[in-house]
Amino acid sequence: MANEEKSYPSRLNKNKNNKNRSNSILNIMIALVFTLVVIIGATLLFGGGDDSADPESTETTPETESQTSGDDDTQVTAEENDLEAEEKAEEEAKAEEEAAAKKEAEEKEKEKEEEEEETKGGTITREESNDPIVSETIVNTSWEPVGTSQSGDHVSSYQKNSVDWNEKIEAVTYATGLSQNDMYVMMVQNGGGPQKSIATVQSKDQSEKYRVYHEWVDGEGWKPEKMDVLKTLDGAY
Repeated sequence: MANEEKSYPSRLNKNKNNKNRSNSILNIMIALVFTLVVIIGATLLFGGGDDSADPESTETTPETESQTSGDDDTQVTAEENDLEAEEKAEEEAKAEEEAAAKKEAEEKEKEKEEEEEETKGGTITREESNDPIVSETIVNTSWEPVGTSQSGDHVSSYQKNSVDWNEKIEAVTYATGLSQNDMYVMMVQNGGGPQKSIATVQSKDQSEKYRVYHEWVDGEGWKPEKMDVLKTLDGAY
């Protein structure tokens, strides 16, 4: 009986040792798993940081490119502004030259007209008038008789298209500068004496209106004495 009782403790010890060994293996496995989890977590953590750094680096590149492009655009804009300013300056200078040339031409034309008016041996006098329908009265001492085909004692005629009538109209065109084709004869009347006449005319476009006073010179024809530049024909004859 004593020998059978000694076998029980040995079995218990054996089972206990097996259990301890299993626990140790389990602990080791748990430790390995934990370590593996830690390693994987660390890898993901630090690996993710690197991945997040790359986009920042990637995003920086477009910003740099954009800044470079902006600098280029600024340079191009500055060059365009300089070119526009230069073109504007050239245009202004050209406009000033044209204006100066135009002014010079106008002055020369004015001088030419004055020279034509101030003919040799005569002067032109322009006088204001108290007559409300008269703009000014012109007297040109260089006016001469227009010539005549008539002979003998002169008799003034107011019959349209007669020789004397036509010579009166010729004196009017001479004084006014209007051609007979560009003129309406409004009235030809006695000027206060047998050898004096007054003719009132206007241009066909009605922009010019004149009243011409002329006098007969024996053997030489009708000579303009003075000319009214009219504002209107109302009350002119």
